[in-house]
Amino acid sequence: MMKNILFALSCTAVMSASAQIETPQPSPAAEVKQTVGLTEVSVAYSRPSKKKRDIFGALVPYNEMWRTGANKNTMITTDKMLMFGGDTLQPGTYAIFTKPSTGAWEVYFYTDTENWGTPENWDDEKVAAKVSGLTSSLNDVTESFTIGFENLTSKGADLTITWDKTKVSVPFKVGTVMQVMAAIDKVMNGPSANEYYGAANYYLEEKKDMNQALTWINKSIEMNGGEGKFWVLRRKALIQAELGDYKAAIETAKKSKAGAEAAGYDNYIKMNEESIKEWSSKVKSTSGSKPQRDKAKS
Repeated sequence: MMKNILFALSCTAVMSASAQIETPQPSPAAEVKQTVGLTEVSVAYSRPSKKKRDIFGALVPYNEMWRTGANKNTMITTDKMLMFGGDTLQPGTYAIFTKPSTGAWEVYFYTDTENWGTPENWDDEKVAAKVSGLTSSLNDVTESFTIGFENLTSKGADLTITWDKTKVSVPFKVGTVMQVMAAIDKVMNGPSANEYYGAANYYLEEKKDMNQALTWINKSIEMNGGEGKFWVLRRKALIQAELGDYKAAIETAKKSKAGAEAAGYDNYIKMNEESIKEWSSKVKSTSGSKPQRDKAKS
């Protein structure tokens, strides 16, 4: 009996040890990343090998949807819009499927990236973009399936698919000029309302120059048409209170409370009510004296 138990345990140990053995993947994973102008593009894919096989028109049939690689879906990720001729691909992550042929390949960018291979039920509604890629014949064999970027400029590049003696090029453009011009306009036009608000809020939290904070928060409100949002008015009231101008702080807090009531934000209603009560007592105690204009640290 004991011998049988020991034998079973030894078998289990051998099987457990065997389970820890790692072997190379026949189609290893790869990732290529490329900055094109101001756009970050990456492709994650697996790389099957030719292994003396006929690839296109044989292993990979012509005019049939192909997973474009091996294993998990080949996926492209872009942080900004890509323009393929008249078609555009919005920022995001997409599976790449292709339909090879002898002349031009059809390339599909598919929103569902969780298919292991081609989708069981193809859904045209999930095709974010469909483009054409021209093929060219190579003199030398590319043993491992390869995706890359070529003909790189600040305005675009070619997404390339290469295997065996076939190369497919899919040119695309990026909005570098528009992005740079937008950045220039932003800088030349000065800070936005949100940036003024953020600066004022930082000064309030860090107890820096409250006069400067008040100037910035007023600028933020002015840039939004003069009607501050209730959370912006809340910060302004706190700044005014830091300056010792409790009467102004109370009036601003009342406006913030009204806005919070209209929006249904109970916590802001409560905070404003508590502040109005606190500041009202301070107004009574300091009645007849001038408000302290800046008690904050510079």
